[in-house]
Amino acid sequence: MPLQSTGASAAPVETLRVDLSDSTGAFYGGATGILYGLGDQGVPSRDLIAGMRPRTVAQKPPDGEQHPSGDALVTADEFFSSGGTDIYINSQDIYSRWPYQDLGIDDYISRLRPQLEKVAARPDRDRFVWTIFNEPDWIWYGDWATKKDKFLADWTKVYRTVKSVLPNARIDGPGEANYNPGRLRDFLAYAAANDVLPDIVTWHELSPDSLNHYRAHFADYRELERSLGIGPLPVNITEYSNRRDTSVPGQMIQWITMLEDTKVDAQMAYWTVAGNLSDHSARTARPNGGWWLAKWYADLSGDTVRVTPPRPSTRDSLQGLATLDRDDAKATVLLGGTASEVEVAVSGLAESTFGRSVDVRVSKATWSGYEGDAQQPPVVAASRVDVVDGVVTVDVPGGDPLAAYQVLITPAGHGAAPVANAPWSAQYEAEAGLVENARVVSQHDQSGWKYTTSGGSDVGYMNNAGSRVTVDVDVPRSGTYELGVLYGNGGFVGQQALYVDDAHVRTLTYPAVLNWTYRGRLDVPITLTAGKHRLSLRTSGPNGHLGAAGDNTLDRIDLTEVTGPETAAYPLADARRSDGAVIERGVRDAAVLAPTAVALGATDSVTAYVSAKQDGYYTLSTTWTGAGPSRIGVTTSGRRVAGGDLVTDRAGVWDGSVTVHLKAGVTAVGLTNESRGRVVLGALTQVRAGDADARAAVVEAESGRLGGGAVVQAGVWASGGSYVGQLGNGGTVTVPRAEAVRAAGQYNLTVGYAQAEKNTGHAYNTDTITRFLETTEAGGGTTRAPYRHNYTWDGFWPETSPLDLTTEGGELTFGNATGWGPNVDWISLAPLVVAKSVTPR
Repeated sequence: MPLQSTGASAAPVETLRVDLSDSTGAFYGGATGILYGLGDQGVPSRDLIAGMRPRTVAQKPPDGEQHPSGDALVTADEFFSSGGTDIYINSQDIYSRWPYQDLGIDDYISRLRPQLEKVAARPDRDRFVWTIFNEPDWIWYGDWATKKDKFLADWTKVYRTVKSVLPNARIDGPGEANYNPGRLRDFLAYAAANDVLPDIVTWHELSPDSLNHYRAHFADYRELERSLGIGPLPVNITEYSNRRDTSVPGQMIQWITMLEDTKVDAQMAYWTVAGNLSDHSARTARPNGGWWLAKWYADLSGDTVRVTPPRPSTRDSLQGLATLDRDDAKATVLLGGTASEVEVAVSGLAESTFGRSVDVRVSKATWSGYEGDAQQPPVVAASRVDVVDGVVTVDVPGGDPLAAYQVLITPAGHGAAPVANAPWSAQYEAEAGLVENARVVSQHDQSGWKYTTSGGSDVGYMNNAGSRVTVDVDVPRSGTYELGVLYGNGGFVGQQALYVDDAHVRTLTYPAVLNWTYRGRLDVPITLTAGKHRLSLRTSGPNGHLGAAGDNTLDRIDLTEVTGPETAAYPLADARRSDGAVIERGVRDAAVLAPTAVALGATDSVTAYVSAKQDGYYTLSTTWTGAGPSRIGVTTSGRRVAGGDLVTDRAGVWDGSVTVHLKAGVTAVGLTNESRGRVVLGALTQVRAGDADARAAVVEAESGRLGGGAVVQAGVWASGGSYVGQLGNGGTVTVPRAEAVRAAGQYNLTVGYAQAEKNTGHAYNTDTITRFLETTEAGGGTTRAPYRHNYTWDGFWPETSPLDLTTEGGELTFGNATGWGPNVDWISLAPLVVAKSVTPR
């Protein structure tokens, strides 16, 4: 059923033209680099990093004082092991103040040398790039007429200092806050003449108008190189995008398109907190809508091809990019930035690659807020169409300028044509409803400084007993619907009462978020009968005014039909494969549940990034054919699932499943062929197995045995009315293991935690601090896990981490030997695997 959107005005159809026969070069993949995208080890999760696959990140130098987290060496191993290429070190971030204290170039060099020496001690030292000056056009060297000579002399001195310690080091520059062609010409001419030319040329594109002007800047720079007889040098736009862009698929696609067109590396700006992939991760391991666009981009392969939008280089308009992978016989188009319906006119489909008909799938990544998680984007349109003279036309639904779309075109498979799987859904702007005793606030902002708001306005000042927002809805069937509320608050746990047709249904509890416009999203199930209803969010419930907790901003209200347990299918032909794995088309055996399959030779693997709405058990299933006995090893987040191997004793077609505990958010699920012969797999299916959640043992932290300075504290938002604080620095809590989890083995540990530690001195960054919690098993080892800032000391988030236990029933002690830990409300221990099945077809 098509996706329905309300609150958006009708717009004419726009055409995006894609010519697969006109290659613009090999896909590069550098546009989703990140400034301070990594915070600490595990923040964000390795699965989110690997799924997004940024080529480059920029972090602070070892022991830098500018921010409390984001140390390049602390985050390096996790970044490189997740597929990253280079880490840029912002050397001036050794200073504590913004703008940087100007204590003289000799002071700076004295601070730079220890950075160089620490990196020089690493075997991977050449994977670090040195940003020796950051925005010198307004920090230290703003007046070019009087400061040019000083900058050039200081550049030379610092450049040669770096090379004296690390002769092979790559240095980028000049790293200015804007594209300044006059300054750049002077700098490059001097640097070339004095043998201090940067290895990578950098500048920033931070205005929304960069969407209009960047391509001209890049072309001008390449002409400047030619006129000076240098280069062409690699380019990195080391900061780009605005607060209004990050996390928003329909905005980010505009930036990604032009940066990929010019084959540069580029790093999204750091506007909010370190360690959240520049606003593309919700919490530690959960993706938001923008993350899915970044993953789509990371999945591209082959050559980019010519794409012609209606208005090239025009901000806030339809833009797109496309690739053709001839080896995989797949064309991919990414597009967005418009409220209009889009006609994607694709030409150049060679019959030798695609045949005479193709299967088309259109998926939609919807904006879910900055701190709102999003599941696998649904397929909103699908069809099998004939190719006529190398041309097909794909209709993409409109109505949502904040969304981005992925169009996949592959040769038609055997069996049924592809079908859309998007449930019925509708969106309602809060400001378009009946607003009482509150105020509609325009959030339109041409500067890009404000955070995005759906529809451009929200409802705020809901600070009295009669404040309410009511929207009229019309649902097609009786049943369960997911109500999704995009909201903001002032860093506290909020509440509002939900009424349906003036009857109180439940009280919604909104987790704390950064501020009134940094959107979170709360999803709850409600039951509705078919037809029209009035949904009302109010600051008073049956027991009266909710007080300060009711004062939340409301942005958008979504309804999505729920027709069964949470289910998702991941075609393995779309997943990431090891080098030996190949796509196999024309699989006629209907038992392989995909029109396109993946063939794995011995030791080959395929990885799907599955998303879970909740911490809990899910059944992961696949179907495969094997020419002989087969063994398929299963990993989750790189962790081998002991007892999860799917094993057969003979050739045939097989269904296999394993029920495992997954963290809420993204988990990389790997399938590896450990057979001697070849196996062919279709899709990986994920189904919520909620009944298995009873296998987890949950204990209230305050029921444990306290040690050191740990204390039990009352908490209105704690599940049992109280929680344990003052953990770490000697404070501990010890809990026994319940009978169901006494055995040694693999577990997932989920902790309900809260912590809001941060620095407060930066001009615009929220310098959050990660706290760690150590789990020590009596008679066993100690495991350390991170707990990122969650905006409040007494509103609790669940956070899941792996825990392998080696004793029979050894009690668990929680604390932190090297600092403070988070406040802890409750603790859950869940066996990693609870069921497995392999059956012949």
